[in-house]
Amino acid sequence: MPPEPFFSGAGLDRADALRCQPDAIAALARRPDARLLAWRDGAPALDETGRLDWKPVDGEPPLFLGLDGDAPRFSMLPDGAVQVDSRAHLALLGQLDEADAPLFAAALSLANWHRRHLFCSACGAATQPNRGGWSRACGPCAAEHYPRADPVVIMLATYGDRLLLGRQPHYAPGRFSALAGFVEPGETIEAAVARELYEEAGVRVRDVTYLASQPWPFPSTLMIGAHAHALSDSLVIDRTELDDARWFSRAEVAAALAGDAAATFQPPPRFAIARTLLTRWLDGLK
Repeated sequence: MPPEPFFSGAGLDRADALRCQPDAIAALARRPDARLLAWRDGAPALDETGRLDWKPVDGEPPLFLGLDGDAPRFSMLPDGAVQVDSRAHLALLGQLDEADAPLFAAALSLANWHRRHLFCSACGAATQPNRGGWSRACGPCAAEHYPRADPVVIMLATYGDRLLLGRQPHYAPGRFSALAGFVEPGETIEAAVARELYEEAGVRVRDVTYLASQPWPFPSTLMIGAHAHALSDSLVIDRTELDDARWFSRAEVAAALAGDAAATFQPPPRFAIARTLLTRWLDGLK
């Protein structure tokens, strides 16, 4: 089977039916097997093995994450400003056990959403966590607000047996990755892929196909992996978006993913969906 993107998987049973039952959630919080997610430096805390760190529940936490088997799992709303793609958080992903990655993504995305939506977008009044923390309610105007994930396309463009990759200014030295961009209002996934490739690299494409998706909790996006065939290998690079963009051969990609010291570029890290897309391309886009 082809590799699944990091953060993929169901994680916990989210127990949606319980979210409208505050008394039932309160009873779950009092159970001896209930656990509370620990936080450190604005992110879910990890123990020495890379697993999420859990503590006994004290009181009634505002976020009901779901059920681990029959055991309830909760989280607080950590204080502090939202940190997006901070170096500390990305370093944390290098330690995170893949088994806990889906729950890490859900908890961090949900917490970041609450931090950003303290006030009602309809009337400006303060809002309060509702439905076990999976919405926020406004008392004065009765509006209810729900978490959203922003769609982002991330795509492989190929021309013959070569693959287009680019690098942004904040990347580690030598690193190249798949091109990406936000889906705009009124736009399909296919249209977004074609637009972003043309805007950033001057490449026209055809036959856009879906490959895989990944939640990305910085602060809350859904990465939509795609593949497209380029109509030519001519490049016109937008230097305000990219430092560079190049076509790489199959052998070059294989060497980079294998960690070859003579590789011509550094690949994306293991927790990035771009890494999964490169691996799948080498395996015939299965």
